[in-house]
Amino acid sequence: MTATESSRAENPSPDGAAASRHGLVRQLSSFVVIGVLCAVVDIGSYHVLLYLGLWVPVAKGIGFILGTTTAYLLNKRFTFSGADTGGKSRFAGFVALYGTTFAVNVGMNSLVLFLLPLMPYETLLAAVVAQGTATAINFVMLRYVIFKN
Repeated sequence: MTATESSRAENPSPDGAAASRHGLVRQLSSFVVIGVLCAVVDIGSYHVLLYLGLWVPVAKGIGFILGTTTAYLLNKRFTFSGADTGGKSRFAGFVALYGTTFAVNVGMNSLVLFLLPLMPYETLLAAVVAQGTATAINFVMLRYVIFKN
């Protein structure tokens, strides 16, 4: 390896850094748009199930599963389409990640409801906090572990 090649390996070109930054911005933008849609699916079904009389953790769990399924299908197709998304190990990693964030989401929702005083829209606020926490964890893990290039 020549000194120039060594220098390039240590310091990627500015164009490469810009492309990488552009890729991150594109992925993050797509993830946010899809996330908003999936949050509507999650929180909307959660509130419908609460209205039908389901127990809060069960309603939140079902809402999460519906939102997560939507998120997986859309993110695999649109956000991380250039990454290696196939294989049983990739899907197993996704299931493990979303199993963990399922517990975080339902637990955070219950914790926020416990800590909040009785107020209008408390279930919506708790769901938004729970969803935001789970979404942050999911993006980082999907980008750098599950669908890494």
